[in-house]
Amino acid sequence: MKRSSTLKFGAAIAAVLLTLSACGASNSGGSGSDDDTAAGDRDWTDCRPGSESGDLDSLEPDDDKTVNFAVFNGWDETYASVYVLKSLLERDGYTINIKELEAGPAYQAVAKGDIDFHTDMMMPTTHASYFDQVKDDIDVQGCWYGAAQNTIAVNEDSPAKSIADLKDMADDYDNTLYGIEAGAGLTKATKEKVIPDYGLESLEYKISSTPAMLAQVKKSTDAGDNIAVTLWHPHWAYSKFPMRDLEDPENSLGEKEILYNVGNKESVEKFPFVSQAVKNLAMSEDALADLEALMFSEDEYNGENPEKAVAEWLDDNPDFVDDFRTGKLEG
Repeated sequence: MKRSSTLKFGAAIAAVLLTLSACGASNSGGSGSDDDTAAGDRDWTDCRPGSESGDLDSLEPDDDKTVNFAVFNGWDETYASVYVLKSLLERDGYTINIKELEAGPAYQAVAKGDIDFHTDMMMPTTHASYFDQVKDDIDVQGCWYGAAQNTIAVNEDSPAKSIADLKDMADDYDNTLYGIEAGAGLTKATKEKVIPDYGLESLEYKISSTPAMLAQVKKSTDAGDNIAVTLWHPHWAYSKFPMRDLEDPENSLGEKEILYNVGNKESVEKFPFVSQAVKNLAMSEDALADLEALMFSEDEYNGENPEKAVAEWLDDNPDFVDDFRTGKLEG
């Protein structure tokens, strides 16, 4: 599982829309491991976001207040979660440094202590191989989102209910399935699993880029035309456009996954306040989609100035801030 995004945090940001390579995971969907037993015997699906929360006011801020977080290039939710934590921790006098990395190097950086925390370990499947490589040097810091999943999505008023319907309803969708980057894991899963599993070889599978796919979604939904695309949760497109998922009775795109936080073992001991703050983070699908839409959609901040976008969202959601502080957030 995972995907590319529309981030524009720098002149070379288009490069973040390419594949995350190291162990087969990508920032555009797809599994990081084909081994269902990877990452040990732990039941990674048994985690309720916010279940390890606590009252931050019962703790003293850490002596050292400079903390390094990683964000994964091209993964919108990692920017959303880390910049939320940055804004909230700065209120307690912390300096939060954020480094953009590909997924594999980010795990290695946390394991070595070059990065203290990151918020985007997708389990039980996508990042199992990454976790297995560094599990002796990192600690899991709770989970914060529980509905990550790859999908085939259509406009909500179109006729298809299941991916299987696209075979006989191809004409209703201009005989086209719009995809994202060629190197994305979601693209690979669609080509190797979805299309053969559902007999969709007659559809033209247009592989281009995430921005191009989203532009087509906007064009089609504005015009009242039907459209079928490869998409995923979490994504702000569900907040900005009238889109819904097709059922996947063959389970070609896999089950939902959980987003966990991780920290370097020494950093967790060094920054107990930050560790608890990370565990306090929890976001519902609606809340995350709303935040991402503000941060990344073209008619909002369009991927620019994440600090300002997050500050605006937090100002508009004071209950989120209060519940984060008292450990009452739920995903």
